[in-house]
Amino acid sequence: MSESGGQRDVTVLWRPTGPKELELVAASSWRRWPPRLPDQPIFYPVLNEDYAVKIARDWNVAASGVGYVTRFAVDSAFVARYPVRQVGGQTILELWVPAEELEKFNDHIIGKIEVVHEFR
Repeated sequence: MSESGGQRDVTVLWRPTGPKELELVAASSWRRWPPRLPDQPIFYPVLNEDYAVKIARDWNVAASGVGYVTRFAVDSAFVARYPVRQVGGQTILELWVPAEELEKFNDHIIGKIEVVHEFR
């Protein structure tokens, strides 16, 4: 989803996450995603809130007892370089960012990463 944010267009994304990743985001003053682990070659925020809620509620809670949904905005012109993957139904959409490009991706986040849902 693209929105006009003053002078530049931003794309709003969501990321379901567990407590460990969220601690690292908080340590960055809510401005950056942490580097991927060796077994995580892709950073994949999602394009709609409902899908993020399902992952946080159904997967993150089962894995760690708590799941969070975060929301953040990225410069639309920059984010257009990454493919959108449909990984299920029509609304099951992820943005695939290679792990080695995550720092550059982080540099294009507009504002702060915010927690919008918490599930236990």
